[in-house]
Amino acid sequence: MPSLLRLPLLLSTLVPLLPGVICAPSSGCEPVPPAAKAVYFITNDKANSVVALSVEQDGKLSLGSVTPTGGNGSVALNSDNQPATPDALISQSALTVAGHSIFAVNAGSNTLSMLAISRTDPTRLSLVGKPVAIPGEFPNTVAASPKNSIVCVGTTGAQAGISCASFSAKGLGPMDDLRPFDLGQTTPPVGPTNTVSQTFFSADESTLLTTVKGDPPTNKTGFLSSFPVRRCQGSGRSKNSRGGATVSRIDRRSTPEGTAVLFGSQVVPGTSNNIFVTDASFGAAVLSVDPATGQATTVGTGKISGQKATCWATISPATGTAFVTDVATNRIVEMSVQDAAVLSELDLSANGDPGLIDLRAAGDFIYALSPGNGTTKAAITVVDVSGGSGAAKMIQHFGLDRVAGPRAMGLAVLV
Repeated sequence: MPSLLRLPLLLSTLVPLLPGVICAPSSGCEPVPPAAKAVYFITNDKANSVVALSVEQDGKLSLGSVTPTGGNGSVALNSDNQPATPDALISQSALTVAGHSIFAVNAGSNTLSMLAISRTDPTRLSLVGKPVAIPGEFPNTVAASPKNSIVCVGTTGAQAGISCASFSAKGLGPMDDLRPFDLGQTTPPVGPTNTVSQTFFSADESTLLTTVKGDPPTNKTGFLSSFPVRRCQGSGRSKNSRGGATVSRIDRRSTPEGTAVLFGSQVVPGTSNNIFVTDASFGAAVLSVDPATGQATTVGTGKISGQKATCWATISPATGTAFVTDVATNRIVEMSVQDAAVLSELDLSANGDPGLIDLRAAGDFIYALSPGNGTTKAAITVVDVSGGSGAAKMIQHFGLDRVAGPRAMGLAVLV
């Protein structure tokens, strides 16, 4: 046993080796945000697949694997009835990670796939069971609640709405009846407005939230949908009981002041009710959602100068700020999670991408997908934010031309 005199020296030797902490001589020890082990997205091709990329210690990417989902991808249409690439599913979170499972939508076959992530190699994936049929049409976003063992899918075609199922290590249960959104859409949908954007769970997983875009020119109002999640009482389970919990059949909807085309979102860490959300009509907003009523109010809005379609968002644990992307402008804009004020801008035009879509933050890095536009190749830009707010810098532009093209969608990370 070490003597008490030697204990401080021993601790100073061991602390830097412990996971999740870093020791700086001038500032003492502080937590390090968990780094990504792998990055995932879907090809969304006619034969859909999940692409897994390995993340090295320096945050850079290398190719891992391509695993078929057993379902088909699809492409939405723009108002001119042309394919909506490079935003094929007009959504955020076309796939999501929960524990060591991936859930991926198949918009062309109206199904959901579940894949298991190997615990020894995060790029080795295996399909669990068969894809499960969804009662809606054109699924484009998915959310999973590990706490409740529930996965929910948003559909935005002719039959639009939310459907949920239970999941376990054995696979997916059957999807329940559709909770409809009356959008008056077609399959494939004509967008990007008047469509479902993203479905996601609140921080405590007690509420399922969904952003739905309005269409200002036709006076269609966008909204935030809120479905309470309730724990089941007793041992019996109803048809819609999922893993001891059930998602309400009836939602509460609100249109926060100043918003119109709500898109990508993330719950603000350290808060129970605030969410950061992009709005493609001006930039982004911070909303507060009342857990009792499900009503959202606007805390602050931030207008982004020169924005064309600011649609995707992530919050970095390293900086405590949000980062947003624009499919038609190749830059990443940093914003406050308190009031959505613009803090900084990283111009990425030199790498040749037309713009960026889904992105995720993990550790000291941000990973942002550009599917390309048929002329430019698909790629993921890796950005280092370890220098803090306002100090983001690109460290890698990882080409995907061997595995994906302009239909690629979604981004998820395993930490």
